[in-house]
Order: sequence, then structure tokens, then C-alpha cells
Amino acid sequence: MNLLLKSSIIALALAVSVAAHGNHEQEALQEDDWATRHMAEEHHIGNYDAASFFSLHDYDSNGVWTTDEVLRTYGLEDESLKDTTEAKKEEVKREVLLLIDANGDSIISQQEWMDFNKRGGKLPDFGLGPGHHGDDEYEYEIHHYEKYHDENTREEDLIHPEDIAHFKKHEEEADAEDRQTELDKMPIVEHNIPLKFRRSG
Repeated sequence: MNLLLKSSIIALALAVSVAAHGNHEQEALQEDDWATRHMAEEHHIGNYDAASFFSLHDYDSNGVWTTDEVLRTYGLEDESLKDTTEAKKEEVKREVLLLIDANGDSIISQQEWMDFNKRGGKLPDFGLGPGHHGDDEYEYEIHHYEKYHDENTREEDLIHPEDIAHFKKHEEEADAEDRQTELDKMPIVEHNIPLKFRRSG
């Protein structure tokens, strides 16, 4: 068998092996529960730890989860889920409280969360995605920049649609801030006065 043919067969076998390995990793991730996938995709944390999960999602650090914090954890405050119905939001709150809130006070204490985990409890997947709950900058960094760019990326390399949309939003926010600064300097802002009260001529 000639050397070129041998090399081609070996390269093909390696490619198939790598592709198969990648599929197993994806399948494993898909088989994991929602909280484990959330930690991997949203926080880049590969090993699930119940206490850390609770602390990360106790947004005001007061030792309990409110239903608003549950909704935020599932990404229901993110722009990508802005069209979610109130009925769906109520379902998420109701189901999570039913699973974890042992004393029925409509909040989830860290102890209730830890007890739920000790019993083998898993947060349900409501089909809402991985649970985006960071600000725009965080979401752009973790879901786009880290995947497609690195510390060697130059400004002229930021040409993906996500890059363009991200920086356009920054420019719009800066422009709006500049306009507001100019308006704040004016003693009277004429366009804020109803037409019937404006001087004519």
C-alpha cells in the first residue's frame, strides 16, 4: 500500500474518531439536568455543586431565592425571552416552589435547596434555553467573544453580526447619553412643553 493512501486512511480514521468523541460529549451534555447544563453554558463551570449554584443565583445575597430570582435564573428577564407569556412564568414559579419550598412560604431558603438536592431533586427544564441572566456585556463575552475571539483579536477583526450589533448598541447608548447631557444643560426643553402652552410665532 503506498504511503499517501496509508496516510489518507489514518487521517480519515482519526477524523471519524474525533467526530464521534465530540458527539458523545454533546450527548452527555444533553443528558445532564438543566442546572448542570446552565452552569456549563452560562458560567463555564463544569462540575455542578449545589451550594455554589444557590449562591450564584441568590442575586441579592440574602440567603433565599424569591420567585423573581427563580425567573431570572431561568432567563425570563433576558431580552431573548421577552415574549414569554405570563402563564409560562407562573408555571415556572409554581413548579419550582412545589418541588423545593418545603414550608410553603413562597421563598426558597438555602437549607430547602440543599435538602432538595440531597433527595436527588433536579430543577426542571421548561424549554426556555440555558437561562441567560447576565447583563448584555456578560452575555456577549461568554456566548460570543470567548467562542470566536481571543486576546489577540484586533478591532478590525470584530466583524461578526453579533460584534456589529453589540458595538452598535454601545454607540446608540452613548449617543442617547450625549443627547440627555445637552438637554440637561437647557433651562427649558421646548419639545417637552405641550403644543397648547407654547408661544406661537
